[in-house]
Amino acid sequence: MSLPSIVDIKTLDDNQLNLLIIETRREILNLRLKQATFESFKPHSFKHAKHKLAQLLTIQSQRQLKIDK
Repeated sequence: MSLPSIVDIKTLDDNQLNLLIIETRREILNLRLKQATFESFKPHSFKHAKHKLAQLLTIQSQRQLKIDK
């Protein structure tokens, strides 16, 4: 799994962006559950999911600031 490109995220519309944010938060939750129940998972998946979530939230907040101004 490669890290997402910020250029690809900027091309999404607001609905797709919100859906990806929800999906990524669920992914992080599932990884935490796997970690707590000692299921096998790839530890670097946390880093990738958190990085993706940070990018998505950054784009979302930038769009909200442009709308507010």
